Amino acid sequence: MTRTGARILVDQLVVHGVDTAFCVPGESYIAVLDALRDAPIRLVVARHEAGAANMAEAYAKLTGRPGICFVTRAPGATHAATGVYTAFQDSTPLILFVGQVPLEHRGRESFQELDYGEAFGALTKLAMEVEEPEQFPEATARAFQTAVSGRPGPVVVALPEDVLSAAADVEDAAAYSVARAAPSDGDLARVRELLSAAAQPLIVVGGGGWSAQAAVDLQAFAEASAIPVATSFRRQDYIDNMSPSYAGVLTIGHDASLARRLREADLLLVIGSRLGDIATRGYTTLEPPRTPQTFVHVHPDPEELGRVFQPDLPIVAGSAEFLAASRALEPVDGSHRVDWTESAHAEFLASLQHKRGPGELDVGDVMQYLRQRLPDDAILTNGAGNYTVWCHRFYAFRRYRTQLAPCSGAMGYGIPAAIAAKVVHPQRTVVCVSGDGDFLMSGHELAAAVQEELPIIVLVVNNGMYGTIRMHQERLFPGRVVGTDLVNPDFAAWALAFGAYGETVLRSEDFADAFERAVAQPRPSLLELRVDREAITPRQTLSEIRAEASSTSAST
Repeated sequence: MTRTGARILVDQLVVHGVDTAFCVPGESYIAVLDALRDAPIRLVVARHEAGAANMAEAYAKLTGRPGICFVTRAPGATHAATGVYTAFQDSTPLILFVGQVPLEHRGRESFQELDYGEAFGALTKLAMEVEEPEQFPEATARAFQTAVSGRPGPVVVALPEDVLSAAADVEDAAAYSVARAAPSDGDLARVRELLSAAAQPLIVVGGGGWSAQAAVDLQAFAEASAIPVATSFRRQDYIDNMSPSYAGVLTIGHDASLARRLREADLLLVIGSRLGDIATRGYTTLEPPRTPQTFVHVHPDPEELGRVFQPDLPIVAGSAEFLAASRALEPVDGSHRVDWTESAHAEFLASLQHKRGPGELDVGDVMQYLRQRLPDDAILTNGAGNYTVWCHRFYAFRRYRTQLAPCSGAMGYGIPAAIAAKVVHPQRTVVCVSGDGDFLMSGHELAAAVQEELPIIVLVVNNGMYGTIRMHQERLFPGRVVGTDLVNPDFAAWALAFGAYGETVLRSEDFADAFERAVAQPRPSLLELRVDREAITPRQTLSEIRAEASSTSAST
């Protein structure tokens, strides 16, 4: 059957099980838009390409399948680059389809021409261009296979306009299948031997390629073997935080007790995580190239093993595959280390108790209410900024994939992620927590939420500044503030203008009723939380940071 390249491409998406795609429409791939009109694929239209790419990235995290995003050539692609970078850092399967100039115009710096291999080579697992309509089945299958296999990640596929409109008679490819390595019997036996002998083992989990079953397998094995589990940055939902084995998260500025436990462990089993600078406090808790304890590293990418820390036992395996194989093993005897594990969880529970900060509205109070009020399957999203410290410190995640947050540290992620979450799970409560600076990087996507009729709940923590940068300014250059003050709109009025529900909350005691009004809405809701700018971190006020920095500067 003769079909246009655009039709062949869309048919391949159907073959590979795509049910949702995210986009900002563009004339460079208008033929694909026409083909999508007749396909059984939901098309969610964003207001900015970064939002579309972030939606696709969050969709992939939630489903385990590649997120699909379409953007127009050059500016559309560079706008989407933030989402591609997040997928790369977060090990998330993502396929970005980008319009391209006609083949005969290449190399002339035509209008919106861009070499996507050069532009995206360092951000992707693969960047390629389709040059014949007959290539679409092969190229699309390769894109899917590459995105999900080994360490998952993003792929960029360029679509020249004339290739999309040209016709060909070609068969569809078969649906992709995931290819990841599994551990050998010898590897598993050695791991079991090491865990049995360890007095103070610690499991650290993270990375991509996980599944709900992998989270179940991890928790069952850890609990039965009395082994504490720490999660890496923004992977807190890989184990129920109320599990007796949960020890906390190795996040930015994590608890000193957890850092101490990481160093004092006599066996470190790292599954999926790269054990990077955040988990090791800038490579100070553990210093490359050798860890002080026996180090077992499980990772799907063989090039990652030994790249920074040299493991005593490197295992090339996907996290889900490793844990599935471990499921066949009997739990190891952990009776000799019960105190080690129980104290780890007790320290985590103690860390949930916040000290009330300055001002009438405390974000710790808000997170405490959400921790007690939200159902176990509620999804919490956020972008980047100091406000996220409260999210990571004082909320407890109970199920796999209830946390959507960028390990890349990108601002503007929370609202697009919340939209994707509500698309995938329309019956679940979805709450986005955003800072005022963070929100205005993607707040326009509230229009997409209204258009798609997705009743997400957005909490905007407003302190009138770029809080993280202000904090660093006060530490390094006390009293010399520049570029971090913000003049903000009335966020509640902003929401109303979009057709959403909006309300401003000024006191902690008023938050619960306001939140319940938001939950009851059949449309998106936004609650602006006006907080005291002195409440810059849960541990220190702005004045305390400035005074400490000034004192240190004077003494030197």
